[in-house]
Amino acid sequence: MTSTEWCVFNAKTAELISHHQVEINQSFPKEGWVEEDPREIMQSVYECLERTCEKLCQLNVDVANIKAVGVTNQRETTLVWDKETGEPLYNAIVWLDLRTQSTVESLINKAPGQNKNHLKHKTGLPISTYFSAVKLRWLLDNVDEVRQAVRSGRAMFGTVDSWIIWCLTGGKDGGVHCTDVSNASRTMLFNIHSLDWDPELCRYFDVPMEILPEVRSSSEIYGWMVTVKGFHFSFIHQCLGDQSAALVGQMCFQEGQAKNTYGTGCFLLRNTGTKPLVSDHGLLTTVAYKLGKDEPACYALEGSVAIAGAVVRWLKDNLGIVQSSSDIEKLAAAAGTSSGCYFVPAFSGLYAPYWEPSARGIICGLTQFTNRNHLAFAALEAVCFQTREVLDAMNQDSGVPLTQLQVDGGMTSNRLLMQLQADILCIPVVLPTMSETTALGVAMAAGAAEGVGVWSLSPGHLPHVTSEKYKPQINSEESEFRFARWKKAVQRSMNWETTEPCCNSNGNTCLIYEKYD
Repeated sequence: MTSTEWCVFNAKTAELISHHQVEINQSFPKEGWVEEDPREIMQSVYECLERTCEKLCQLNVDVANIKAVGVTNQRETTLVWDKETGEPLYNAIVWLDLRTQSTVESLINKAPGQNKNHLKHKTGLPISTYFSAVKLRWLLDNVDEVRQAVRSGRAMFGTVDSWIIWCLTGGKDGGVHCTDVSNASRTMLFNIHSLDWDPELCRYFDVPMEILPEVRSSSEIYGWMVTVKGFHFSFIHQCLGDQSAALVGQMCFQEGQAKNTYGTGCFLLRNTGTKPLVSDHGLLTTVAYKLGKDEPACYALEGSVAIAGAVVRWLKDNLGIVQSSSDIEKLAAAAGTSSGCYFVPAFSGLYAPYWEPSARGIICGLTQFTNRNHLAFAALEAVCFQTREVLDAMNQDSGVPLTQLQVDGGMTSNRLLMQLQADILCIPVVLPTMSETTALGVAMAAGAAEGVGVWSLSPGHLPHVTSEKYKPQINSEESEFRFARWKKAVQRSMNWETTEPCCNSNGNTCLIYEKYD
C-alpha cells in the first residue's frame, strides 16, 4: 500500500463521482525490510474520507446518499495491535518484506521431504515470506510488546482490512474485529476448503487462535461506522482483498475469466468457479470471493509477481534514471528496443511460478552501446515477461488458453507497456477506460450486500464499461526469441543469496552471498 484512496460511485451507472488519494510512506529499516505506520494508514483514511465528502458537498451531492462502504487492501500485510489502548504494537510488515527468510527456510527444512508445498493441500499456498503467518510468527518471536499483549489477552492480529474496519467501527470502544475469506486465505492459517481458521495450521505456526479476526463473507453487513471528522455515517462495511476486488470490478464472475493488475507487483487471477483448482505449475489457489453469507465461495488460480511498478520507482529513487514515473514511457519509446539488455527485478526473490527466495535482481546483456533508454525499455519488458511466465503456467493448469487478457492498475496508463504486453503474450490486451477497477469491485460487493441491495451482480444488470484493445504487432517468432532470452536471464538470477552465517574479521555475524555460474 503506497496510498489510500476513497472513491464514490453511482450504483446505477458505475460512474466515479468523486475521489481523493493520499500517499503513505514506506520505511526500510534494514535491507529487505518493508514497513508502514498503522497510525499513518488510519490518518490517511480519515483525510481521504473528509476530503471526498467535502468534494461531494461542492458537487451538491448529499453525503447521506452513500448507502454502503467497502474496504479493499493489500492482503498479506500484517499488523498486531492492543485492543485495550487501540495502539499498534509494531509497524505493519508489508507483503513483500523479506525478514522472515530464515523462518521460512527452517519451516521448509522440517517439512516432510523439505517440501515447500507441504501445507498447500489446506492453504493453496507454498511456505513463503509472502504470507501473513510467517510475519506474525516473526512478531511473536521478536517484539516483546506483542508477546506480552498475547500473554495478557490484549493482542489482536489482522491484515490491513481488519485494522481499518476495527478502527472505523469504534476501535477500543466496541470495534468489529473481522476479515473476509479473500484476505484470510492469504495468511496460511486458513483452510480454503472449510473456510475457517485451521487449528492444525495454527499449531504448526504456533499462533494462538484467540488473536485472529472473525472470518465473514465478502459481501455482508459487518458493522456501523462512527462519526468521522464531523461527518456522520450510518452505513455498512465489508471488504475484499485488492486482487479479488479487481476481479469483481472487471466483472470476471464466470469460470475461465481472468484479469491482470499492474501495481507495485503484478497479479494475474483466473476465476475457477466454486471448486479450488490445485496448480501443478507454481501458481496459488486462493479464495476469490464469497458474495454473501449463504453464497458459495468462488476460487481463483493466481500468479503473483513481486516487482512490477516497483521497478519504475527503483529506477527513479535509487538510480535517478527517471525524474517521475511517467518519464519511463518516453525514455523507453526513444530507444524502441532493449538492444539485447534483459532486466530481472528479483529484488524480493522470485514469486510465481518459481517461488525462489534466493534469487536477486540482475541486468544482463549490457554493452558499451547500452544507455538509460535501453534500461527503461528492459524494465517495461520485464513486467511483460513476468506476466507471460504466469500466463503460460495458468494456461497449462487450466488446459484452456486465454484468448485475451483484461488488465487494470496504475501502470496501465503506460501505452507502450500495454502494447509490449500484447506483443509478448501474442494475444490482445483489453484495458477498461475507467481506471479505478479495484475500487469499483469493492463498491459493487458492498452495494450488493443483503440489507443494502443498491447494486445487482446478476449478469443482466452488470454495468457496461467501455474498453480499449491492444493487439499484437510483432510476429510470434520474435516474441518467442525475446522470451527465451528472458528465461535465460532468470536462470542467471537464481541461487544468488544464501543465509549461511559466517563471521568477519571483527567477529560479527554476516550473510554469505554466493554466485553460481
